[in-house]
Amino acid sequence: MPNQVLTIEPQNELKFKVDFSGLFEQGYTTYMRLINPTTDTVLFKIKTTAPKKYCVRPNSGVLEPNSKVDIAITPQPVFVDPNDKHKHKFMVQSVIAPEGKTNIDQVWKETSPDQLMDYKLKCVFETPRGTNLNDAGDVPAQNEVSKKRVAVADDAKAPSKTLSKSENAESDLQKATSEVILLREEESKLRHENLQLKEELLRLRQAGGDGRGAARRHSYGPEKHAQTTMMPWLATAVAMALLGIIIGKFLM
Repeated sequence: MPNQVLTIEPQNELKFKVDFSGLFEQGYTTYMRLINPTTDTVLFKIKTTAPKKYCVRPNSGVLEPNSKVDIAITPQPVFVDPNDKHKHKFMVQSVIAPEGKTNIDQVWKETSPDQLMDYKLKCVFETPRGTNLNDAGDVPAQNEVSKKRVAVADDAKAPSKTLSKSENAESDLQKATSEVILLREEESKLRHENLQLKEELLRLRQAGGDGRGAARRHSYGPEKHAQTTMMPWLATAVAMALLGIIIGKFLM
């Protein structure tokens, strides 16, 4: 592997600022400068072991002879895990552009790994007090970071708890609505049954009234017939009594 022809500033490490909780400081950008001191055109790429935590602009390009470019590296608003602090690294990868080649992507594809020039830089994280988060002996700072992260994690869980309560309330409301619907259906059934009972009672009353009328007609019928039958005999008896009284007077 050939030596890196580009001059890279800073040479060994890139510094980033974090707060006491281990969160990258927002709006802080670290710069890397690439200088091409040669008479050749050099192609470059910027790679990192944590691509989701940094925004690199530009992350690739072309350096003409005796030219330079500043690379802006902006951390994303994420936490720096103390266990991963030594794993964050950047690498500048470059290759001399062949003469007559204008397709940069094709040049990278055709370049063999042994022709690539690499240069690595480590990341250093500094807190507001100027302490180095990369120091292995900074145990209190690590403990403080862990406490902050636990607090942030609890805060992150709070919306889920609120959401759970909201879901429970919605479930209770649905249950209550279902119970009200069932009660209304039961009330309707009871009203219907009550109406049927009233109709049945009315029919029974009407049937009872017809029966009593028939009974009356049945009981009085024979008495009237008997009276009609006895009327001639009663008239005959009265006539005979009168006749007896008249005959008695004449005889006396």
